[in-house]
Amino acid sequence: MNRRHFLHRLSEAATATAFNRLLPTSVAPLSGTDQAIDRQALVMRHAPIIRRVDPFAALSLGNGGFAFTADVTGLQTFPDAYQEIPLATQAEWGWHTFPNPANYQLGDTLTLYDAHGRPVSYADQQTSPAGQWLRQNPHRLSLARIGFDLRRSNGTPATAADLHDIEQRLDLWTGTLVSRFRLEDQLVQVWTWVHPEQDLIAIRVEAPGLNATHRALRISFPYGAPVHTGDPGDWTSPDQHRTNFITRDATGMTLQRTLDADSYSVCARWSEGTTIEQEADHHVRLSPPDANHFEVVISFAPDRQESNLPPVETVRTDCAAHWSHFWNTGGAIDLSESTDVRAAELERRIVLSQYLTAIQCAGTMPPQETGLTFNSWHGKFHLEMHWWHAVHFALWDRLPLLERSLPWYRAILPAARDKARRQGYEGARWPKMVGPDGRKSPSTIGVFLIWQQPHPIYYAELVYRAKQERAVLETYREVVFETAAFMASYPVQDPATGHYVLGPPLIPAQELHPARTTFNPTFELAYWAFGLETAQRWRERLGLAREPVWERVLRNLAPLPIRDGLYVNAESDPNTFTDPAMRHDHPTLLGAYGFVPSKRVDPEVMRRTLFRVLEDWEWETTWGWDYPLTAITAARLGEPERAVDALLMDTPKNRYLPNGHNYQRPGLTIYLPGNGGLLSVVAMMAAGWEGAPATPAPGFPDSGWTVHAERLRPLF
Repeated sequence: MNRRHFLHRLSEAATATAFNRLLPTSVAPLSGTDQAIDRQALVMRHAPIIRRVDPFAALSLGNGGFAFTADVTGLQTFPDAYQEIPLATQAEWGWHTFPNPANYQLGDTLTLYDAHGRPVSYADQQTSPAGQWLRQNPHRLSLARIGFDLRRSNGTPATAADLHDIEQRLDLWTGTLVSRFRLEDQLVQVWTWVHPEQDLIAIRVEAPGLNATHRALRISFPYGAPVHTGDPGDWTSPDQHRTNFITRDATGMTLQRTLDADSYSVCARWSEGTTIEQEADHHVRLSPPDANHFEVVISFAPDRQESNLPPVETVRTDCAAHWSHFWNTGGAIDLSESTDVRAAELERRIVLSQYLTAIQCAGTMPPQETGLTFNSWHGKFHLEMHWWHAVHFALWDRLPLLERSLPWYRAILPAARDKARRQGYEGARWPKMVGPDGRKSPSTIGVFLIWQQPHPIYYAELVYRAKQERAVLETYREVVFETAAFMASYPVQDPATGHYVLGPPLIPAQELHPARTTFNPTFELAYWAFGLETAQRWRERLGLAREPVWERVLRNLAPLPIRDGLYVNAESDPNTFTDPAMRHDHPTLLGAYGFVPSKRVDPEVMRRTLFRVLEDWEWETTWGWDYPLTAITAARLGEPERAVDALLMDTPKNRYLPNGHNYQRPGLTIYLPGNGGLLSVVAMMAAGWEGAPATPAPGFPDSGWTVHAERLRPLF
């Protein structure tokens, strides 16, 4: 089965495909307080307003499975000025694969590792020719670049420096990007939308004083690029791909794009009087009529599409209806009455993170860490990060936006089973860095991670607790049971202690530990127990007996490692608080009593551990989701002040840009796991968790914080 047919079957298997229809309509109880929130005022006070060319302030429109990122012109006119956040157009179905004349296979990248006396193969030859090709392919495409061909009055091309009186506003309530600027004192106004259900961009331009030939539109198409992180388009290889006209007339065109064995179509309709010119093999120029008003709609699809596109006005009204419905349903948090000086910034991050995850992380597959903005890790997604991208949808009463991606796990179940079988395990072993077909990517780290394994059980449990329906148990039982079967077969019993041991080979979520010698990391032990116990409860709900093998492993898992009264990273390396080299990267030992509500944790030991982590960790080496991770644990321990301090810690990787994106480092300038993690923890802090104090907003401090919250669900 080729990738296109795979994606079509996946789409059919999804619980729903129309993003607008996925939003909840039922009324949930208020949480936090019973004061109704003025949702429009809450949202609009954080609408981004951009007044200069800022390479960190590109703004995106999207529908969960398709996104368009624009500069201050409302289009993609000046890509060279936006190197920090590349201007791309991406869809979850838009992938490309380079030819493979050497017939590289995953088997070419395998190395044998000792697993308690048994040889197990892992695809760790990342830098070999086969490893490089398999990591790079498939890679996510940029489907097109759509920008102005702006000209000065003398006919020479304008630059970004020629624009002045810039004012761009992202109207979150209606899903409209409104851009205004002047070129040589001539006002140009642009409205841009992405349709909520179709992979379609609508553009309206008004420039009454500017010569029509000086405000043309140019649509350009790149080849696929093998970049690890950055612009997914190769603009230097015109001979490697084809752009063919299928239809072309006075009001529109249909193009067929072909890149090696991959293809997609582009359909456009525009205002009467527009002229079309093919400037080069992959560049189309649309010259508008002399009228002051110009409109165009451009649609993308993996297969041939019809040309009966909706008019711009229909797209505008559909967007307005969709986004007002989005904001009026689901959860909301209003912090405007708080006196803590950090409250306004936290509220801004909350609002913008809801928008960004809705447009980038609500597709039929898990998202990549940079969503649909630009490529990271070649556009592939990391399954351990799916929790951070999407669990918040359930907590914010937008459960269908999480459910939309869950059929993908069923779709790749055969590949996950095969992976487990080849390594000598039962059930299904989920990959780490992966493309749409479920094939893992070679890696010196990723293939040894295990903390993504319980995730599908966690997601299924979220769905069941929200719906309390047997149909949910039947829908997800195969994924839950196959996941648990692997989890029970992976540990090995130590004959000396009787304990079941995780690893080696293993690399924990704190990725600095060596695969060949690491065993019993604290977080993974706690999460393993949570996953197996939850799977056993699913059996009981279905009227089945608890599985004896799972039970034996569950009851005899190794205890969480402690040294000097503190939890440590792993039993194999207990020097967390005596060796500074062990206190960088993710402080995931905290996740054993935050991310999961482990009954194996001694809360007082974890409290001491939390205090030491806050005091001694090398926070500059952490990642965006580590701050929510720390805050969840602090809140569960009854330390709300420390929870807020962690969530708003002043470090480079906890910086949130004007567009709401979580900055990480040069090259990785946005990081959506940080946004999603923020939403999960603030929902938990406002709505509570199992065993939380029966008070409003139990995870927030009493002093300085007034929290009005609606329709939020507690965490486990």
